[in-house]
Amino acid sequence: QVQLAESGGGSVQPGGSLRLSCAASGSISSIRYMAWYRQSPGKQREWVAHIGSSGSINYAGSVKGRFTISRDNAKNTVYLQMDKLIPEDTAVYYCNAQITTRSLSTVNSWGQGTQVTVSS
Repeated sequence: QVQLAESGGGSVQPGGSLRLSCAASGSISSIRYMAWYRQSPGKQREWVAHIGSSGSINYAGSVKGRFTISRDNAKNTVYLQMDKLIPEDTAVYYCNAQITTRSLSTVNSWGQGTQVTVSS
């Protein structure tokens, strides 16, 4: 019914920047919130940032001041601007969204993930 597709991952040196995008598509009536999570090898998936439909924003302490989440409601797209990257940011980054479909069901949807590697 709905799909999330991430893009923008890659490899970067410490101190560098990357911008992730996640576009939602399918039978969408509205999107309540969009968020980013990440998972490093051997670790549990952790929440990174969240943006509500009204624009309310929250960040995990480990990324606050370095990452910026934003969304384009017209494009059903969320972005994650990542600056001042450090090796500890290396992970697979996942997009997550709570979506109300045109049939008025609520779906908690995940993207397939995009790899971010920070290394010198």
